Amino acid sequence: MTFFLGIDGGGTSTRCAIADEKQILARATGPSSKISVVGPDLARSALLTTIQDGCQQAGVQLRQIRQTCIGLAGAARTPIVNSIQQILDDIVGSAVEVVGDMVIALESAVGSGPGMIVIAGTGSICFGRDGRGETARAGGWGPEISDEGSGTWIGRQAVSAALRAHDSGENTSLLFAVLRTWRVGGRDELSQKANSTPPPDFSLLAPSVFQAAQAGDFLASRILDRAGIELADLAFIVARRLWPAMQNMPVCFTGGVLQHCEQVRNVFLREFKAKCPDAQFVSAEVDPVAGAIAMARRAYSTASRHPAGKRTLKA
Repeated sequence: MTFFLGIDGGGTSTRCAIADEKQILARATGPSSKISVVGPDLARSALLTTIQDGCQQAGVQLRQIRQTCIGLAGAARTPIVNSIQQILDDIVGSAVEVVGDMVIALESAVGSGPGMIVIAGTGSICFGRDGRGETARAGGWGPEISDEGSGTWIGRQAVSAALRAHDSGENTSLLFAVLRTWRVGGRDELSQKANSTPPPDFSLLAPSVFQAAQAGDFLASRILDRAGIELADLAFIVARRLWPAMQNMPVCFTGGVLQHCEQVRNVFLREFKAKCPDAQFVSAEVDPVAGAIAMARRAYSTASRHPAGKRTLKA
């Protein structure tokens, strides 16, 4: 029997699955393996323990795995890809395919066919593929300069807006929500924390912004409206590149912001539909790990037919 390993190397956790040719046998979750955040040693430890947990649950030995596919944020950066490739080579020892996390998410939603996915979690990105196999992306260039509409973006906007409101003498619950979440005592301590190196986790503030908006805070609500508009703009960039005639295109979305914040989701849907009225929103549950398994199976099948291409690497 042939066994496959699929991994979603997210910014907050590492999730994997062990599967055979027909079904997923076991799943496991561990700490983040994002090298740019935790470093290579902790990334290796997270991958090893998560994979071993999955294998133990499935009753499969590491040496029995024939093909691995991992999707991770930052897969466009060659040093990160090479580091993950080496780590998985050492752990698994079989063929490894490295792709972006948006690739395995899109695979889960629409298979190998055409479609577009908008991801808004800790970071954000839009990725699409047309009927010819051509791909395009927008966003996802990191929290300092991009990741519009993401949890990190929302958190940064919240700190900025809360401090500006304080300077203007405006009364807003957003400032108190931010102070409470980060457990800081006042604006000076807040400013110091926000500007520290390395930067704090701004995405932790997003749920507080959601709650403040639901409670009627105007600033929080405005930030969430802008988040939805930013995400719709990312999707429109990809749509315009891959479907210039704006014909029917399957569109799906995932990530904590779009899944758990109704306001951001509604604004995103409204704004994108206004620009692309023929878009077809896909309601299928997005399971990136299952997408990675599907890609691992396909890569193994291709390598079996063409042995010279047994090891693949994609960014």
